[in-house]
Amino acid sequence: MSKIETLKKNYEFNNVLKRGKYCIGNQIIVYITENKLNKNIIGIAINTKLCHAVGRNRLKRLIRESYRVILPDLKTGYNIVFLWNKKVEPKEADFKIIKNDMIDIFKKTQIFK
Repeated sequence: MSKIETLKKNYEFNNVLKRGKYCIGNQIIVYITENKLNKNIIGIAINTKLCHAVGRNRLKRLIRESYRVILPDLKTGYNIVFLWNKKVEPKEADFKIIKNDMIDIFKKTQIFK
C-alpha cells in the first residue's frame, strides 16, 4: 500500500481554496484543482473551534480512510482539500456517509472513473 500524498504548506491549501471548484456533501466540503503531476494530493482541514484534538483527529482518520477506499476509482492529477461541514456535529460523523459524499462529489466533478 502506497502512502497518500498530502498538502503540507499553507500556501498550497490557499491556492486550492481560492482557485478550486467546490462541492458540498452532507458532512464534507471538497475543493478541487488540477495539478501538473500524475498523482492526486489531498489536504484535510478541520476547524479548531469545532471540537477538541481527539475529535479532529478522528474526523481526519475517517476522511483519509474513505478517500483511501475509493482511490483506485479516481482519475489522477488533482489537488483535493476536504473540509468538515460546520452545520454537522462531529459526533454524527459516519464512515459510510463520508464515503458516499465523496463518491457523489467526485461523480459531479467527473473525477470518478
